[in-house]
Amino acid sequence: MQVRLGFIWIETAPRAWYSRLSTKLQTIGFKPSKADISLFYFNKGGVVIFLLIYVDDIIVASSSEKAIEALLCDLKAEFALKDLGDLNYFLGIEVKKVREGILLTQQKYASDLLKRVNMVNCKPFSTPLSSSEKLSAFQGEALGPKDATQYRSIVGALQYLTLTRPDLSFAVNKVCQYLHTPTASNWTACCVSAFSDADWAGCLDDRRSTGGFAVFLGSNLISWSERKQATVSRLSTEAKYKFMANATAEIMWGANIA
Repeated sequence: MQVRLGFIWIETAPRAWYSRLSTKLQTIGFKPSKADISLFYFNKGGVVIFLLIYVDDIIVASSSEKAIEALLCDLKAEFALKDLGDLNYFLGIEVKKVREGILLTQQKYASDLLKRVNMVNCKPFSTPLSSSEKLSAFQGEALGPKDATQYRSIVGALQYLTLTRPDLSFAVNKVCQYLHTPTASNWTACCVSAFSDADWAGCLDDRRSTGGFAVFLGSNLISWSERKQATVSRLSTEAKYKFMANATAEIMWGANIA
């Protein structure tokens, strides 16, 4: 299915040109969607076309390249229309053609969001938030006006990200429940991060490992530790997991006292 994007510039008021465009589309066989007034569809003679209007932009998806060309000719006769070719990026959503069809992603949008909160270098997790995580509107100190505004801005941006990332829906829904009166613990659930590492049997005297962790709230370092482990780790993985567990415990402790 071909996907094309065009821009329309009309000097008349948006409502007026939308009325003209709607009338024009229906005269050439399009039908308005009952679920979305900005969506029109055409299904005749084995040709299927979907046309979506957003302000002065039009997205056209069709099973036939010739049908798209014929549609553009019809519209150009009445509107100032410019065909920009295949759709690649629209409203923060990237469109990529794959063998099976079309892939929608928000990679750039997600990267820009991470830059806003200074979390570009954070490591990804397959489970963004534990299903047993308990948040409350009555725990933790209420955020100030500036921080509360930032909280709502970031959570709102995360909501838009779930359009192509349904795996984030549970975590985003959790933090969305406290937009009216966000607290420090709610904010911690949004952007707390931690880093941990350890060597293996680094001490020549007792073969115990040394490691540490650092916990960040946004870009601010709020807790850290560096020490030698109390017991000998049999594997390097074991040594690293011990400090990862310590970092996790520190995050949970910080979330409870915030």
